Amino acid sequence: MKPEQKKVERKSSDQMPITICVVEDDAGFRNGLLRLLARTPDCHCLGSYPSAEAALEAIPKMAPKVVLMDLNLPGMNGVDCVRKLKSLLPWVQIIMLTVYEDPDQIYNALSAGATGYLLKQTPPAELLDAIRDVHNGGAPMSSQIARKVVQSFQGIPANNEAEGLSAREREVLDYLAQGFLIKEIGEKLGIGFDTVRTYIRRIYEKLHVHSRAQAVAKFLHASSARQNTACDLKR
Repeated sequence: MKPEQKKVERKSSDQMPITICVVEDDAGFRNGLLRLLARTPDCHCLGSYPSAEAALEAIPKMAPKVVLMDLNLPGMNGVDCVRKLKSLLPWVQIIMLTVYEDPDQIYNALSAGATGYLLKQTPPAELLDAIRDVHNGGAPMSSQIARKVVQSFQGIPANNEAEGLSAREREVLDYLAQGFLIKEIGEKLGIGFDTVRTYIRRIYEKLHVHSRAQAVAKFLHASSARQNTACDLKR
């Protein structure tokens, strides 16, 4: 095969659409998602399912790149479905689509293996951007959710693993929680790509985690515990 032919084929494969599955019990919302994906050239929906049980039966055979997952499902809930799917398809990227803004719900979803967390009122264009973002290694979150995550970093007690983070590492973690990519974090902080990666590696080592989602989840859990303790002391 000639070199120029290989080059053309590689370009064609790069343009393959992102394969997606949808898990949503609300028929109206589910159909709306399907219509949106159907008219988006770089997205291809492989299937949609009204329950976690149906999704777990079909999705492992489909092996999509991205799954859009409702949180409140009949029978098995979305968090448990995420956990089982990640054990079967470790590489799949899962975005939670929900009406819940509760930090405990966010923590549970991220701990189970979700990579993104969006509210259902997210505009269609932003949802599509989030799908592309998570496919490219990002961790998209609705702005309301990102604010809650960042706020949860404030006042975390000094007797947990967070005390070992430097001021710069906390800055990097703040941007990670908001879904910024490594390149974007470097631009915001005025540091290089490799420097950001070094900070992230140190953060993971200090928090004893292996991913962005686990790091954010650990901070959320610490903050939630602090807030619950404060409430108990006020009673």
